[in-house]
Parts: sequence; C-alpha cells; structure tokens
Amino acid sequence: MLSDPVLSDSVLSDKERAPRNRTLTLDREEQLEYRQRLLQLDRPVELQDVVQRTIHQDLFTTLDFLPHRSVDLLFIDPPYNLDKTFNTHRFKKKDLETYTDWLASCLNGLERMLKPTASIYICSDWQSSPAVFEVIKHRFQIRNRITWEREKGRGASRNWKNASEDIWFCTVSDRYTFNVEAVKLKRKVMAPYTVNGMPKDWESTDQGNYRLTYPSNLWTDLTVPFWSMPENTDHPTQKPEKLLAKIILASSNPGDVIFDPFLGSGTTSVVAKKLGRQYFGVEMDELYCCLTEKRLKIAETDLSIQGYSAGVFWERNTLPDQGASVAPQV
Repeated sequence: MLSDPVLSDSVLSDKERAPRNRTLTLDREEQLEYRQRLLQLDRPVELQDVVQRTIHQDLFTTLDFLPHRSVDLLFIDPPYNLDKTFNTHRFKKKDLETYTDWLASCLNGLERMLKPTASIYICSDWQSSPAVFEVIKHRFQIRNRITWEREKGRGASRNWKNASEDIWFCTVSDRYTFNVEAVKLKRKVMAPYTVNGMPKDWESTDQGNYRLTYPSNLWTDLTVPFWSMPENTDHPTQKPEKLLAKIILASSNPGDVIFDPFLGSGTTSVVAKKLGRQYFGVEMDELYCCLTEKRLKIAETDLSIQGYSAGVFWERNTLPDQGASVAPQV
C-alpha cells in the first residue's frame, strides 16, 4: 500500500546568498507542494507503483517492500564512514568492522532487486573503500574501481590533501550492458599527427583540434557542483550530473530502470530522466526529497548536462558555449 508522507519539519535554506549564486533552494510553499508527490511504503509493491517516483523513507524500512528483479542499474552513494550532517540527520563514524556490517545489511536487501544482467556502482572514499570491497567480493563480479578527481576540499598541513573518491563497478553476471561508444571523452590534441597531410585519429574544428578517446578508470574531467552551477544544492556530498551521465550511458539503455537507495538531492533520478531512463530512489530527508522533485520538474524542459553535449563528454572547462542548453543525444 502507498501512503501519503508523514509531514515533518525540515530545515529550509534561509542563507543570504550573493546575487549570482545559482544554488537551487526551496521556499515553504514549494516544499508544501513537492512533499505531496512523495511516497511512503507499508507493503510490497510492483515496479509500476514506484517508477518515476521519490520514496521518502529510511532505506531499512523499505527494503522488504521494494520490487524484486526490477533494476538494471543500481547506483549506491552511501554515507562514507565519517561524522557528517545531512540537513536534519547525522551519520556517526564507526569502527571499520561495524561500518562494514552496516554496509552489508544494505546490500542484503538491495541484491534481490537486481536483474541478472544488472550493473552496480558503489561510491566510497579511501577510508570506506576496504569496507566496500569486503561486502561485494563474494556478492558480485568486480569489474573495476574508478577513481575520480574531486578538486574541491581543504588542504592538510600534515597529510596529503584528499582530492579523489572511488566508485566500484560490479555486475551480477557476465551478461551486462557497457556502451563504450556513448562515453568516449573529447580531448584536445596537443601535437596533431597527420598522414599524407590528413589528420590521424583526430578532427580539426573551429574551436581547435580534438580526439575522441576511450574512457579509463581515472576521471579528471568532473567539476563538483558549486554555487554558480544551476545543478548545485545545499546537499553536502552532491555528485556531479556529469558523473552520473557517464555511468548511466555506459551501463544502461534507454528505458532501463535506474535505482538509487541513498538519493540525496536527486542527481541520479534527474540525470536518468534527462537521458530517457526510468528511475526511482529512496531518501530519508524530506527537504532533499523535495529538492529532487523540483529538479525533476526543471528537467522536463531543460535537458542540459554540464560538460556533455551532442552525445560527447568534454574535458573540464573545454566545452564551447557551456551555458547553452543542448538536449543530449542518446
């Protein structure tokens, strides 16, 4: 059975912001409007009951109700093993064994939602990465570990600055989707090579010389959302839309079902919608759920993804006319 969400007090963003700050916020009227779209579950449901929806609940109260064998792509961005406040909720750091057990309890319920051909991506930092490996090594087939440059962050006087995060790429079986042509990166050619005066494996354009390159497991072309980007919210660990676009385009096809059990401010659902996929997600904080719904509404008319245009991913800060709203080709 689906029920109306329990209304609760959430922290509305009342910060005074600079005139050019484009961070997406909610006023009270918007929150009242968007909270009516949220779902809460109290019994097992079918996929059609939850697809294209945001479930406002603690994940562990919903795991027994979510549809089995319904998900083509599972994206998991759990709280890392750090003391961190997410609006009205706080995650407390645990010893590694306890964190590993907590993560395993999440996977216990999520595993049965996967189709035999599904792919799984799990985010971590360097401290929680061992826990992720421990809980996936016997569950899934581990394909790779992506490291992406997270250029934001404070320096450290007695250690190396943390400027990267990991994403573990797994599959349920040897039958899985990987669309490599959809995720090639367009790079500038610094030393163009020609054969009989013709470009070899590169293209000459009005903006410069470029080459399409195969994607690697080292991603240095991402920009963490910040105040001047329209996708930015006040969520403290928001992932870039471009990051999700890479994963969704590589590991799903149009119409496939994408699920995010720690949805946050909705980046996974928003990018899935922009790229023609089905989606649903679970998030325990009402404000973030409402931000998700606002972003989904914006995505009905704005399909742009910063750093991705005309079916091509560009190196950071190299896409011509990045302010243009260009519908992605999928």
